[in-house]
Amino acid sequence: MSGSTGGNAKAGGRARTLAEVYRRFGEVDGPKVSPVYGRIANALSKSDEALRVIETAPARQRHPATILAALHDLALAGDAPALAKAFATANATDVGAVAAEVVVGMGELVVERAAGRRVRADEGGRHAVLYPAVAEVARRVGAGAVGLIDVGRAAGLNLTVDRVGISYGNGQSLGDARSAVQVSASVVGGGEVPSGVMPEVVARVLIDVDPVDVTDADEARWLRACVSPDQVERLARLEAELALAAADPPVLLRGEVVDVLPEAIARVPDDVLPVVITTWALSALDLEGRLRFLQRLDEAATRRPVAWVSVEGVGVAPGIPTFGDRRASGHSIIGMGVFEHASMQASAVGRCWRRGGMLAWLAEHN
Repeated sequence: MSGSTGGNAKAGGRARTLAEVYRRFGEVDGPKVSPVYGRIANALSKSDEALRVIETAPARQRHPATILAALHDLALAGDAPALAKAFATANATDVGAVAAEVVVGMGELVVERAAGRRVRADEGGRHAVLYPAVAEVARRVGAGAVGLIDVGRAAGLNLTVDRVGISYGNGQSLGDARSAVQVSASVVGGGEVPSGVMPEVVARVLIDVDPVDVTDADEARWLRACVSPDQVERLARLEAELALAAADPPVLLRGEVVDVLPEAIARVPDDVLPVVITTWALSALDLEGRLRFLQRLDEAATRRPVAWVSVEGVGVAPGIPTFGDRRASGHSIIGMGVFEHASMQASAVGRCWRRGGMLAWLAEHN
């Protein structure tokens, strides 16, 4: 294993560029999330053989995050026991060398795991902001049961929101204190989080262009592989969330939200309130797409009320007030919309930061 790509003619300019990508990831980007991944990326950046293997992957799958997830997947599957052992030792000094040897010795498997896959970062549910919002919008409509429709979260882990326990920094708690999934969030400002109980959830539907079947062992393992092995607490929570979701898996609808949303709402029984959930999903649509999304909700509400719970960046969710906040201000708006009889009643009920890890509830409630 040589120390630089520069002396190998076959490596060429592309390999040198790849080496620079891995070197930067190892020195700058990787360590922010995972010291282990930082060491591996550095080791790969210095290996001609490993870089040549990585170059055989499709261009979009050569990124360090994808190759590192593929390596973690091999370790989790038991296909790379030496790497799994190195991962299990938090400060393993040889983890980079072991990983490079796996890439070189099991190159076809590494590329196969990476090909056609994308890193699904941070798939956990946003329960701390969603639980009070769903319960509150159901209360406002007077609904005794809801059907949850999650948009754009590939694993649909938002859909377990009624079966988790939540602790807030102000001493409030919601949900099931006995659940295997326990989350926490800090609360800022003077407003209390609504303490209403989540109504019965009788339907769970997931919309995504590439949904994940949490009951499929390979797909669930890939989700775990997208979390670095030294993020032990995050892995444990993801494991618990996957088990909870697999116990009552959602209906999976593949496609663009504006195309599939009518079918998703139709999957909810007529006497049940459909609650569509978007958590940082609408930014993937252009303005026209977001307005069409709103139109789909309005069209579905000709026969019964339809609710929408939105957690999006400032100004991203059409029709949701913004408290006068500026775009790109570093926080998101928690919003609610109720569609009924060709009208929409929209309100902003709070702000949140850190993907729901901190929130300020600003709306009045009983």
